[in-house]
Parts: sequence; C-alpha cells; structure tokens
Amino acid sequence: MRRAAGFLVLLLCLYWTRAQGESGGVTGNDITQTEIQSEILGDQTNITPDIWAELKELRDMAIEHSVELRNSKSKMEKLEQENTAIQARLTASEYKNAVLEARMNASENEVEELKRQNTDMMARLKINEHGMEELKRENTVLEARMNASENEVVKLKIESADMMARLKISEHVMEELKRENTDLLHRVTSVEDKNKVLEARMNTSENEVEELKIESADMMARLKISENEVEELKRQNADQPKVAFSIGLTDSGLIGPFNTDITLKFSKVITNIGQAYSPSTGLFTAPVRGAYYFSFTTLDRRSSAYRNIYIYHNDKRMLLSYNYSANANESVSNSLVLQLEKGDVVYLVLPAGYSVYDDSGDITTFNGFLLFPL
Repeated sequence: MRRAAGFLVLLLCLYWTRAQGESGGVTGNDITQTEIQSEILGDQTNITPDIWAELKELRDMAIEHSVELRNSKSKMEKLEQENTAIQARLTASEYKNAVLEARMNASENEVEELKRQNTDMMARLKINEHGMEELKRENTVLEARMNASENEVVKLKIESADMMARLKISEHVMEELKRENTDLLHRVTSVEDKNKVLEARMNTSENEVEELKIESADMMARLKISENEVEELKRQNADQPKVAFSIGLTDSGLIGPFNTDITLKFSKVITNIGQAYSPSTGLFTAPVRGAYYFSFTTLDRRSSAYRNIYIYHNDKRMLLSYNYSANANESVSNSLVLQLEKGDVVYLVLPAGYSVYDDSGDITTFNGFLLFPL
C-alpha cells in the first residue's frame, strides 16, 4: 500500500510539473531530485531502485515533452506570422491583378479604337490617292492648255504687231483724207460764196446775169480742168509701185550664236508684193525713191540670256534692239520709217555672240512696205 501510494503521489507531481511548464511556471530544470523525493509520503528507503529509475525516466520524458511542447508553440507562432505575411502578399497580389486587369481592359479598348482609326485612315488614304490621280490628270490637261495658250499669245503678239503697222498706215491715210476734205470744204465754201454773189447780181440786173453766165462757164471749164487733174492723179497712183513684204526666219529652231555678225536671211515668204525682198540674200532693195516702213519681231527660247538685233540701211546701222531675258520665250519688237533712194538696201543683222529662235509658228518675222513715193 505504501508503495502504491508513493507511486500515485509521484504521478501527481509529474502532472503538476507538466502543467507548470505549459503555463510558463516552474520548468523541468527547476525540479530537482530532492524535491521529488521530499513529496513522496513516507521514507525514501522503502522505494526500490527499479521504481526510482522508472520515476527518473518518467521525469526525463516529462521534461522532454515540455521542451517539445514549447518548441511546437514557437513554431506555431512563426507559422501564424508567415501565414499573416502570405495573406497580406496575397491581398496585394489580388489588388495588383485587379489593377492589371483594368489596365488590360483599357488597353484592349484602345487597341479596338486604334483599329477603327486605322480602318478610317486607310479609307481616307484611298480617297486621297484617288484625288491625287484626279489632280494629276487635271494638271496634265492644264499643262496642255497652257502650252496652247502660250502659242496663241505668240500668234496674237505677231497679229498685234501687224495690226499696229496697219493702224499707223490707216492713221496716215486718214490724215491725208482729212487734208483733202478740208481743201474741198474750202473750195465748196468758196463756190457757195461766189454763187451767193452771183445770185445777188442776178437779182440786180440782166447784165450781171450774163456776166454770171460767163463766170459760170469759166468755172465749168476750171472744174473740167480739176477733174482732168484728178484723173491724172489717179493714173499716177495706179502707176505707183506696190511694195509690201512679210517674211518668217526659219523652221530650224535656234540660230546662233556665231563668232561674227551675220545678215539674217528670212527664208519663209508670207507676203512679198513687188518682189523687193530677196530670201536668198536677206536684203530688201527699194524699187523707187520714197518713205518706207519696217518692223521686226524676234524671240529667244533661252532664259537668263542677253539678246540683240540690228537694222541696217545700206552700210549704216539705223536701229539697235537690246534686252536681257530673265525667263525663256521672251520676244523683242521694234519698227521705224526710212527715206530710201532707188536701189537702197535694208536688212537685219545678228551680232556675234547672240542667237535668235524661230519655228513653224513664225515667231521671228521681218516686215516692210512703201508708204508713198517721193
């Protein structure tokens, strides 16, 4: 009985020791062999060595279990801390995933918008390309029309020069007719005044009537003489030589420059009334003494070039036309009136180092005609 009671007390002491270790109280290292032995009821001498060894083994096992329990508790706390950190990282990752998903949705929307914009831009690009082709066609048409307009302008310039010459001739003829009309008006006025005098005298006496008849007969005779003079003038005008020419230079394009002055030989005959101009020599020879009108128009296709042309009367240079052309297709025109003797010559000279241009459009011409004989 005493051994059983002692063993029971020992077990109670071991249970109490484990409870104190779990609650942070007395540790297994603080329980000594003396304390355990003092709590056993009765005298230690009655416990056999085998039971003492078993108790010691049980104590060591209790201490070992207590240490393992504390180590397990420490590991549990570390695991809880790691779980808390993992939970926080998981929450942060879920937030980042939500943000990334939102940005991905926004990017997909932007991609769709860019696709729509690209489709629209491709459609607009096709429209622009079609517009470019249309503009190219229009530019080709406009260029052709511009070339045609330039040719028409050159022709109009030539026609204008010819019309100016004809206008000057017409003005001269008008002046002559005005002088003739003035003279006739004076003569008619004189006749009317004489008729008035004659009428007054007829009213006064028959003798004056007879005298008026005589005077009228005299006037009729003078009138017949005047008519004869007019007929003579008409015959003289009919016998007056008809001289007029208009000549183009060449169809060969650019002429010159040369090292020396050359006489331009205008070979394309447009008009040569009286055959006074020679295409083979380039010389106009006056058939009669008189006043002659001459004009010329030249063109040079070069740009940034000087151009020069002379007109000669016999061996004397009468006119110089000179200019500097900044652009191509610029023309030079000039004219003058010369008093020529029969056999005098007039011609155009291209100075050394200069050039002139002509083609089938007759844009370089030489013109002249007789105004009246002297």
